[in-house]
Amino acid sequence: MDNIRLEKNICDNIYEAQLKLGYDKRPVSLNYTAASLEHILGEVPTEDILKEFALTVQERLGQLQFRLIKNGWCITVPAEGCEYVHNNSGERSFMKKLVDAVRDHADAAELLGLFRKASPDAVIKDLSNEEFRYLVYFPGGVPDEYYYCIAEEEEMDGSLHASYHRFIREDYEDFGF
Repeated sequence: MDNIRLEKNICDNIYEAQLKLGYDKRPVSLNYTAASLEHILGEVPTEDILKEFALTVQERLGQLQFRLIKNGWCITVPAEGCEYVHNNSGERSFMKKLVDAVRDHADAAELLGLFRKASPDAVIKDLSNEEFRYLVYFPGGVPDEYYYCIAEEEEMDGSLHASYHRFIREDYEDFGF
């Protein structure tokens, strides 16, 4: 079981939410599909496996709660776990820059520039499918291991505004974009 990867994924998701919505010292619930958890953990998620995971992170994230949902699990991180993430996410400047750029209505070219600045090895692929224009990821996993799908929509004033969706590699591959 890959406890480290699941803890990192939970912390990354909380940090991203805090950047987008603000930090308000409250619990956060995250919904994971069973398939995504299986990719992250390396085995089928069961209540016993999740409880075992919870024990390994309790000192940092507090007492996690798990609830079975349609096609997966809801993981609730208590307020003290969210505070831990808030206080220990200083080195994740790429995510902050990305969220700030989207908030400031950056276009796709500006977002791609952020990826290139974060790593000269960033892979940028033109998807141009119905949902997304680009796929971007860092093959060496630095600054992170996620796959970003970038879309661009026209604003009312005619300018273009980019947005992104972030996936783990295996989930991206499952989608078959």
